[in-house]
Amino acid sequence: MKDFVFHTPTEVIFGHNAEDKIASRIQKYGGTKVLLHYGGASAERSGLLPKIREQLTAAGIAFVELGGVVPNPRVSLVRQGIAICREQGIDFILAVGGGSVIDSAKAIGFGTPYEEDVWNLFLGKGTAKSCLPIGSVLTIPAAGSEMSNGCVITNEEGWHKRAYTTELSRCRFAIMNPERTFTLPPYQTACGVTDIMMHTFERYFSLEDDMTVTDSIAEAILRTTMQAAPIVLKNPTDYRWRAQIMWAGSLAHNDLTGCGTVGDWATHHLEHELSALFDVAHGAGLAAMWGSWARYVMSTRVSRFVQFAVNVMGVENDFTDPEGTALRGIERMEEFYRSIGMPTSIPELIGRPATEEEILLMADKCCRQDTHTEGNFKVLYRKEMEDVYRLANK
Repeated sequence: MKDFVFHTPTEVIFGHNAEDKIASRIQKYGGTKVLLHYGGASAERSGLLPKIREQLTAAGIAFVELGGVVPNPRVSLVRQGIAICREQGIDFILAVGGGSVIDSAKAIGFGTPYEEDVWNLFLGKGTAKSCLPIGSVLTIPAAGSEMSNGCVITNEEGWHKRAYTTELSRCRFAIMNPERTFTLPPYQTACGVTDIMMHTFERYFSLEDDMTVTDSIAEAILRTTMQAAPIVLKNPTDYRWRAQIMWAGSLAHNDLTGCGTVGDWATHHLEHELSALFDVAHGAGLAAMWGSWARYVMSTRVSRFVQFAVNVMGVENDFTDPEGTALRGIERMEEFYRSIGMPTSIPELIGRPATEEEILLMADKCCRQDTHTEGNFKVLYRKEMEDVYRLANK
């Protein structure tokens, strides 16, 4: 077990009418002029944005709006937000939406006081020293960004997708009302479930396998999320199970399931290049990649995959054939993905096999021209990255 520091400063306001607390929480954390940041028309149609505007106005909190966040949020909009914050004297950012909106808000938050171009931070050429305070109103449970310390942004120039992590960007508060997720389309719900599970996987598949409490929490999150998914896909307004998914999304990515372990994150970073190149949904891309990664690295520590198969997927443990038990766990996981409408290969994801040139390009970007490796459960160099992409391309 590794030594660890667990820090989760975000105040969570969870439940019915949680959004009624937005103005009071902004004031609690010192906000007087807010950038109201959101995505498309759904927040407007749902009545959420009008409700927030009314609440801010009634509380005497000035605000400026910036919409237009898209999945795989763009650095161009982040730069626009930074300019607005500087020009308008913004002192608080309120993100209304899912992970893409919250990630964009975080980048604006630490990019505003940063003197150089914000993309330098994502390239590892600088360090954020401060960040505007951020609050979130979650409408899509998936990314867990409402309680995490990181964000992921895409640069349209070359379609590079990069992450930046800093404790400075953790949300001051997260408003979470499961009712706000009732209207999510089935595909978006399934993508969110996949992302939640993958955030747990990236920490669970660790060579540090002696943290029983952490493992048990992770396994419970995985089982509960899998139980909830088909229920809400059949009955989108089931509050109980929408609530399980929403809370699981936060617990999966606030570092709780990584206490005492060393995460892997190879599947995430391999997928980043996939979604950057083909502009696909992140959760769907993760489902398309995970089974191939799992089969490729399984032999590094088969016992870990056996534990997953037995404790999470309900596979009967064949003590004479641990590899077979492990593989059955992977297969059952892929069966679950397919049952909720997720792809399990690149051709299923993009409608055709990726070309060899596209595979080489994704691997080149992922290894950053042979200057970077991925993974800790099994370290992947460029060749191994190419191998995993090719396995997923079958």
